[in-house]
Amino acid sequence: MRIALIHALRLSIDPIMASFARHWPEAKLANLLDDSLSADLAAGASLESMTTRFLTLARYAHATGADGILFTCSAFGPCIEACAKELAPMPVLKPNEAMIEAAQPYQRIGVLATFGPTLATMPPEFGRPVQTALIEGALAALDAGDGTTHDRLAAETAKSLHGCDAIALAQFSLARAADAVAAATGLPVLTTPDSAVLKLKALLHA
Repeated sequence: MRIALIHALRLSIDPIMASFARHWPEAKLANLLDDSLSADLAAGASLESMTTRFLTLARYAHATGADGILFTCSAFGPCIEACAKELAPMPVLKPNEAMIEAAQPYQRIGVLATFGPTLATMPPEFGRPVQTALIEGALAALDAGDGTTHDRLAAETAKSLHGCDAIALAQFSLARAADAVAAATGLPVLTTPDSAVLKLKALLHA
């Protein structure tokens, strides 16, 4: 199976590659990166323009012979839904949908994100109210190569969530902080890369 991975952040690549290595090493992977997407969204680009760009990337991936597409950029749910609709029945997954399915048994979910726009698009997908918190400075720290500070900030911010049964980490790049967040809160921590790979593998009957 050939899987196209479409990224809006360079930091998303390593976590998803590691998850494929753990859970589906036989998959043939093709990485497409446009790291201007996140910057343009943060600068106020319209949903229409972003959707057009996502469709262009998805059509290209389809044309290369991909059997499935996994987007790793969690702030672009409506854009990805448009791609999935156009390319059906090919599996086209949002990065967070498998994690959200895994969160269903929990009643009170806390959502942590390092990219602000994610907290505008992801929470409604849980289908019920969730607590949210933005980890200020974490993404910049990770981009500068300071993973230790990134993980520390994630753990500290997680402690600001109260009354939760589980915590969901919104970004693929946040998965590296799962152990730190769990240690700080004593709660189950849900991450996106592993659950996304497992769901895609199951959909393609690999």
